[in-house]
Amino acid sequence: MATHANTDFTGNGPESYNKETNGNSGVNREMSHEEHQTAKAAARFGYGPLAHVNTASGDQRLPAFGGEFQPGLYKEVKNRGIANPAPLGLCAFALTTFVLGLINMGTRGLSAPNIVVGLAFGYGGLVQLLAGMWEMAVGNTFGATALSSYGGFWLSFAVILTPGGFDIEAQLKAAGANAFYDEFGLFLIGWFIFTTVLLFCTLRSTVAFFSLFFTLDMAFMLLGIGYLHRDAKGAPNTPIIKAGGFFALLAAFLAWYNALAGIADDSNSFFVIPVAHFPWSVKAMQEKGKLNAEGNKMA
Repeated sequence: MATHANTDFTGNGPESYNKETNGNSGVNREMSHEEHQTAKAAARFGYGPLAHVNTASGDQRLPAFGGEFQPGLYKEVKNRGIANPAPLGLCAFALTTFVLGLINMGTRGLSAPNIVVGLAFGYGGLVQLLAGMWEMAVGNTFGATALSSYGGFWLSFAVILTPGGFDIEAQLKAAGANAFYDEFGLFLIGWFIFTTVLLFCTLRSTVAFFSLFFTLDMAFMLLGIGYLHRDAKGAPNTPIIKAGGFFALLAAFLAWYNALAGIADDSNSFFVIPVAHFPWSVKAMQEKGKLNAEGNKMA
């Protein structure tokens, strides 16, 4: 009977690519120096899905990865019935945030966010909410909380600003000259607080993942301040609103970047996406030999 060589991956670090078993003979062969260096280079910076290939029993824990919306060690989802929902949710968030960020920055003289309402209902709202529900189905608490919540944000944003629909803005302006700006500013500050909570959970993840939540956090904070700290005419503070729009634009591109990291692999791309783990992250500590595969301190 013919035998086939199978390469075993036995852990998260590059040192785990260490042997090859030849069929059923039980003969082990050490990897050559070139093979080991190739595996080490591929895994060092936590590149996209290529760094998440795990053919072991499923007990191994994979390092934080924005493309899966996982801020910490997580178990590989074996034989799941649905695809990775994180890139879909990230793309829905990115496009809607991109358009609103440009409007807040006053691009081409634009100021009214009416065009965002359609995106906020259909893509940033409904599609992102569905992605969050699918994250719940695969057991990702962080992804389910974040994507579902921001889907809800875009739906509520659209409800508030639907022209001639729910009439929320007109009713508040009729109640007082500054009522709408004050309440909308507090609405944004509330989302700033929520995003800060999620930001704390990304401190040990990757630079790409942390940067997404940091720029989004700054966008919510600045936009909230822009509506609460108005100019001499009582209108939203334009320079602060533009600054918030700039950070929203950065958050949009970072969301697309993390989404690409979750989509691109060796079957569809000629390159993989670096996500750069922090030096204090679990993956970096594992590579230094200070933590084991489960993230516990080495004896």
